[in-house]
Formats: sequence, structure tokens, C-alpha cells
Amino acid sequence: MTTAKQKEEQEWQCGKCGGALQRGKVKVTYLGNDFEVEEYKCPSCGFVLITEKLALGQMAEVEQSLEDK
Repeated sequence: MTTAKQKEEQEWQCGKCGGALQRGKVKVTYLGNDFEVEEYKCPSCGFVLITEKLALGQMAEVEQSLEDK
């Protein structure tokens, strides 16, 4: 039986090499700030999918904190 998480992971394919994306920790650098997040990445070529949640969540928070300085 396929779980919802497995089905979700199976649906994402790498736009660079076509491999299946897998969830894992990735280091993100944005505006000079580093943080680790769980995102989809391609084990073959290293492509990382930046989800809307990350872009509008943590990245927006980093941007706002830098603007406030």
C-alpha cells in the first residue's frame, strides 16, 4: 500500500535530469544567511525544488529581518 507521503514524493521529477526527487535536508543560502531545511532534491544531479512554503515562509522572514536592520 502506498502512503500519501510516498505518492507525493513519486509525483515530483527533476526538471534538470528527469530523476525522481526525494525529501532530504538541504543547505539554503539566501541573502548571505544559511539555514537547513527539508526539501525535495534530486539524488542524481543535486537539483533542489524550492517550494512555495519555503519561498514565502523562511526566505521571506530572512528578507524581512534584513530589511529591518
